[in-house]
Amino acid sequence: MRSARTKREIERKYEATGETRLPDLTRAKGVATARPRGVTALDAVYYDTADLRLAADSLTLRRRTGGADAGWHLKFPVATGVRDEIRAPLSDTLPRSLAGLLRSRVRTTPVHPVVRLRSRRDVHHLHAADGTLLAEVSVDTVHAERLAGCPGRTAEWTEIEVELADDADPAVLDAVEKRLTKAGIVPSSAPSKLARALAETGTPAPAPPPPDDLRTAGTAVLAYVRRQADALVRLDPAVRRDLPDAVHRMRVACRRLRSTLRTYGKVLDRTVTDPLGAELRWLAGELGAARDLEVLDERLLTALDALPRDLVAGPAHRRLKTWATTHGAGSRRRALDVLDSPRHLALLTRVDALLTDPPLLPAAHRDAREVLRKAVLRDHRRLAHRVEHALALAPGPERDHALHDARKAAKRARYAAEAAAPVLGKPARRLVRRMKRLQDCLGDHQDSVVARAALADLAEQAATAGEPAFTWGVLYGREEAAAADRERELPDLWSRSFAPRFRAARGH
Repeated sequence: MRSARTKREIERKYEATGETRLPDLTRAKGVATARPRGVTALDAVYYDTADLRLAADSLTLRRRTGGADAGWHLKFPVATGVRDEIRAPLSDTLPRSLAGLLRSRVRTTPVHPVVRLRSRRDVHHLHAADGTLLAEVSVDTVHAERLAGCPGRTAEWTEIEVELADDADPAVLDAVEKRLTKAGIVPSSAPSKLARALAETGTPAPAPPPPDDLRTAGTAVLAYVRRQADALVRLDPAVRRDLPDAVHRMRVACRRLRSTLRTYGKVLDRTVTDPLGAELRWLAGELGAARDLEVLDERLLTALDALPRDLVAGPAHRRLKTWATTHGAGSRRRALDVLDSPRHLALLTRVDALLTDPPLLPAAHRDAREVLRKAVLRDHRRLAHRVEHALALAPGPERDHALHDARKAAKRARYAAEAAAPVLGKPARRLVRRMKRLQDCLGDHQDSVVARAALADLAEQAATAGEPAFTWGVLYGREEAAAADRERELPDLWSRSFAPRFRAARGH
């Protein structure tokens, strides 16, 4: 991503004709001046796979000449009217920085030109009274030519585009829209120029799938599997872009998917899904190195910063920074290498194959409510056994290990209830919340176990370097106390975490 730049694009589009004229936009609230900036000729070629899978996910990839931002542009949807545009310098071939961001969607399938758009853009800048740029308004006269699928077909239209300036108040867009609406100019029905070009030159982008039919156990479980599969694909470029929490969310998608395949083994044949589960475990583990260190480092730094000054002996902050840097060296590079590996692409392909030709067992054709209810209760019984076993042990390493096993069982029970929630409704959603509280308690306990191991390592390194180890001992004691607090909370929390019977559950 070193050669690419990202810009958050917030814009709205409106229908127009060759006869449309912009109203006086200085009457929009907050706008003092509307300055014409001249006319620019733009020439953009849009790329996609033969089956238009980028367009199906509302992504656009183009190579554009003309204007101030000539180059390669890849746009990811963020919300309605909001997209992240990643830009790379103009070149004859697709830059590697953008190719990597497409990999989870296109795999080994090549992208090629599908549409060419040549536009005449008449630009106006809207400014506040102090001269601050608020928005750019352009009237675009567009000529579209289909290059693949239905080559030679063309379409023409005019549209108005209003793009918010960097750091400007989004209320400006509402004010401008109010003036345009009063002039009879209405919002465009097309989400993008590419979508309109595809639709008007023969073959539109594939439509989203219809809502899932949740009446049978098979369709209900596969609906949840599909959501996690979509998350794996969607989060791949987010991890590459180093977006906040992307690695964590991708690991969670792996865990949810793997857990679902195990929980609903009476619906999907585990002789087929277990090998896939092993690959999901591998991916979550490979992604976890950087994330786990980040969480641990944040916990230790927060605890260190909270100590009174007289309890901080020696260069403790410097020692912690050195320790974290040493342990984290290469972890992000490793994660990116994993995402580019043939093994990861093969995993995504196997998930697709599972959804295309699912290994359904006889229970998959039964009523979803009964099958899913039994599976959720089965996972809850499994959790109960692990919690009760852990609580029966004396404090110490054996109990710590048992509580960690209980934490993993709590996650599995939570994900089982999540998958069942669209069918079982409120009782399942209530169980998800209960399992989340239990998981948080057990997770904080496990984080304390891991933190104590790191603190022991830090104390040993400090002593070897001739530095005081006192501070690390203080933090170790505090982590022991935190773990004891969680263990005292657990019995009461567990007593309030029993699974509802789901007798009143109704399908949706």
